[in-house]
This record gives sequence, structure tokens and C-alpha cells, in this order.
Amino acid sequence: MSFFDVLRLAMRNLREAKLRVVLTTLGVVVGVAVIVTMVSFGLGLQRNTVSRFKALDLFNEVTVYGRNIASLVAAQFNQRSQPGEGSERREEGNRNSRRGKPSERSLDDAALDEIARIPGVAYVEPNLTFSAYVRTNNRALQQQIGGARVPNAASRFQNFAAGRMLDEGTAGEAVVDENFLRAFDYKQASDAIGQEIQLLAPRERAGARADENSDRTNEDARARRNDDVSRGANENEEEDSEGLSFFGLPLEGDDASNKQDENLAGQTFRIVGVLKDELSKEDGGGSRRFRGLMPPANIYIPLDDGRRWVATNRGMMDEVALRLARESGALKENESLGYNSATVRVTDPVVMNDVVKRLDEFGFNSFGIFSQLDQIRTFFLIINAALGLLGGISLLVASLGIANTMIMSILERTREIGIMKAIGAEDREIKMIFFVEAGVIGLAGGVAGSLLAWGIDAVANRLAYEFFLKPQGASYVDFFALPPYLWLGAILFAVVVSIVAALYPAARAARIDPVKALRHD
Repeated sequence: MSFFDVLRLAMRNLREAKLRVVLTTLGVVVGVAVIVTMVSFGLGLQRNTVSRFKALDLFNEVTVYGRNIASLVAAQFNQRSQPGEGSERREEGNRNSRRGKPSERSLDDAALDEIARIPGVAYVEPNLTFSAYVRTNNRALQQQIGGARVPNAASRFQNFAAGRMLDEGTAGEAVVDENFLRAFDYKQASDAIGQEIQLLAPRERAGARADENSDRTNEDARARRNDDVSRGANENEEEDSEGLSFFGLPLEGDDASNKQDENLAGQTFRIVGVLKDELSKEDGGGSRRFRGLMPPANIYIPLDDGRRWVATNRGMMDEVALRLARESGALKENESLGYNSATVRVTDPVVMNDVVKRLDEFGFNSFGIFSQLDQIRTFFLIINAALGLLGGISLLVASLGIANTMIMSILERTREIGIMKAIGAEDREIKMIFFVEAGVIGLAGGVAGSLLAWGIDAVANRLAYEFFLKPQGASYVDFFALPPYLWLGAILFAVVVSIVAALYPAARAARIDPVKALRHD
């Protein structure tokens, strides 16, 4: 018999037992639908997770760490510890140091230029952030301040709600973000352009900081303020001597203003740009406002101004660590400590591994989210395998139903099988009939199960949006991923399982003795 004759005979046999075939096919439909739905959910989680990381622009950047004061002090005193009991502790510390791969070099300007020359590096941005009280628009609040190179190619400084980026060679300029506007009650971004902000510090530290460079940098800003830091106390005394009082008593407001100027001084900057928030909860940003690994800040000032401010207003613990490092010889008097970290952006994520290897050769430690991508994929591979295994249990149960259907078909068609063998049908052809019947059941169940899974995914996405996402103001999210290879693989898997389930019934049918079969009622 030709294959088409076998197929026609198999379809006729299936039509004669419609109810049994339908019930068996439904078992396959449910099994395939469960497999496709559960695996598509796992694939959807993987796709959404990776897309969130891509939306945050975390695969194109890596953070490089240089030597810091604390590590210098710890390393120096570990080396100087005495032998004996301390030697064991020193050796343990050395092992931990090697395991953690601490950076061996300072991340100074020369090192940054060396990193920028690595093939595949788009730019290098040193990370300098500090916290300070800022006064503007009749408010004084603590803000996070960052230093920025000028000119700057970082993606952070490409989108502005108003204004522009800092200009090279222009003194006393600052760029703020939209959180700054809300904190200081600026209604619109354009309202903040041209306004002055003052970084506050104790007057004794501000006096020590006021060297020739900082005086020249802030000369124009102080001229606009009518509240020059160096003349604050003298002006207050003149105002008191001129009789700004009521019947000889000083006005309370003037006295409070004088006390404020006597205790605090600072550095003044003029706002020239307002950064636009790049991310929101709908974009997958969560609490993040900007893309990339560069630390966020509310205010950005020129990098040189930021370095001078940090050097002058260093905290007590940092000052002690710096002096210990210099006294111990870990940091020479004329040696610059450099930056704690910097953000390196590559032109293409494909070259990221090569760039990281070069950074390691240079003696720098680095960290990037890209290094976790393989772990993320492995994690979701395990999840998808577990979900597919659970769904496979349903298809296994369906395969038992297929075997039962085929065995019942043998009992009903024993005489027919005997006649076929008596007129010359071979065992191979008898087996092929049962294999085709099982394959048709598997194919029909696989197609119907894939369509059912597609419908379940669509309904589940809509219900999740209507009852969970929409009330919270979130945008629509597709929780399921149904790529072609998934449903095609599910259909093929269903056909294979059905044929495997028909192995025993087909072999049993082929072993029937035609003489006994002809006598069968």
C-alpha cells in the first residue's frame, strides 16, 4: 500500500470512533496548551527582564574602580603587622584582597585618558558626587551634587527640558534635574534658567577654600548677588551702624539675616540647563531617573569646581584616612588619589568583554550588569525547563490515553487486521496504519493546543492589565512570549509523543495471527 492508501485507511478508522478520538485528542490539546502557556510565561519573564535592562542602558556601560583611601590604609597596615599571630591575619587579608581583585592603580586623569584610548570605548566619565546644602528660591535643602566634564559626551546630558549643557571655559554654571525643580518649588523648567544657587558651607571652611582660582571663578556671580561672602560681616556692621532699627532697637529680620551670613558662606552657580528625566515607571525605570551606570545627582557643576569643593569640605573620617595614608607612605605627598570610580561606555556591547579584559590588565577592578547576563539567561533556562516539565506531565497523561485508544481499536478491528494480513498486508503496513492514526491525533491536538495557549495568553494579559496594571497607572505589559519555535516545537513534540504512545499497540497488531483473527467474532 502507498502512503496515501494508509492515510485514507487511518482517517476512515478514526471517523468510525469519533467520540473516543475526540476525547483522546482533547487530552493532547490540554497537554500542549499547558506546555505552551507555561513556557511562554517563562520566556515572557526573560524577555521583559532583559528589555528592562536594555531600557536602562546597562549593557553598554561598566563602572571602573580605582584605589581609595580606606583600601590604601588597610593594605599598608596589613603589610606592617608583626609576625607570629598577626602573620596569619595578614595572610588571610592578602587572600581576601586577591579574591576581591582590588584596583592596583589610582584613577587619575592620566589613567582616564589611557582608558579612553582602549579600542571600543566611546567615552570615560569620572564619577564625583557629594552631598551639600543648597540655597535658592528662598529655600535651603540638602541635595546630591555631581561633577561633570566639560565638554561632555555622556548620554546623561543629551536631553534637556530647558537650557543647555555647561560650556567649556564658562565660570559658575550649573545644570539641574527636574527633581531639583520640584524640591525648590520652580513651576516650570524655564523659570529656573538664569537663577542662582549657592552651595553652603561653614564660613571658616569657605574662607580656606577661597583661593585665586575659586575667586576668579565666582567673581561674576558674587557681583550679581549683592551679598558678597568676603564682605558679609562688614556690611552687616555698617547696616547696624547706620541705624536700621526701630527706636534704637535692631529689626529682627535684619538681625537674623546677619547671623546667617556670619555663620555660612558658599560658592554660587548660575543655572543654565534643566535635565529631562529619561525614565519613568512605565519605562521600567522604577526609582531611576536616568539611563546608564553614572550616579544620578540633582545638580551638576564643572568637574574642577566639584573637586575643589570636596577637597575643602572633606568629612572627618575621610580626612583621618587621608592623613593616615600619607603618614604611612601609602600615598605620597605629591601623589593625587584620583577618583573612586568612573563610568566607561562602549560603542557596542559586543566589545564589552575585550574592554573589561584590558581594564583588568591595567590594574583596575570593574563591574557591569553585562557580566550578569549569562547568569540571568541560565536562571530563566532553569525556570523554563521546570515549567515545561510540569506541562509535560499533562502530555504524558494524554499519551496514555492515546495508547488506550489504539489498544481498544485493535480489539475492535482484530478480524479486519486478520483479513488484511491474509490478502498480503505486511507487518510494516499494519504498524504504519496505527502510527498514522496516532500521528493525526497528535497533530490535531498540537495545533488546537497551540491555538488554545495563544488565546489563554491574550486573555491573561488583558485581565492582568485591567485588574492589576491599569489601577496602578502602569502601561500594558505582555507577560507571555510565544515565538514561532515554541508552538512549532510543541506541535512536533505532540506528534512524537503520540507516535511513541502507539508503539506497543502497533507492535501488538502486527503480531496477530491471521488464522486466529479470521475466527475472531
